[in-house]
Amino acid sequence: MTSKMTDQIVRVVAAGGGVIVDADKMSDQLVAIAGAAAQSGGVVIVKGASRKTTDQLMRIANAGQGRVIFDLAS
Repeated sequence: MTSKMTDQIVRVVAAGGGVIVDADKMSDQLVAIAGAAAQSGGVVIVKGASRKTTDQLMRIANAGQGRVIFDLAS
């Protein structure tokens, strides 16, 4: 299965969908996805979030307004 492009993920989340994404995406992409979740009420789970800096995680969390879950265990 191929992974979805960021704009496709944003559209799904903007429609109210919840997604699990990998932290390998660029921080700006994750911010866009998180922002869509904040607007729609969807939930975003970021796997492998321990690979991001604390500042990057804070930017993503701020954009998501409580709609982002970080998996720091992987």
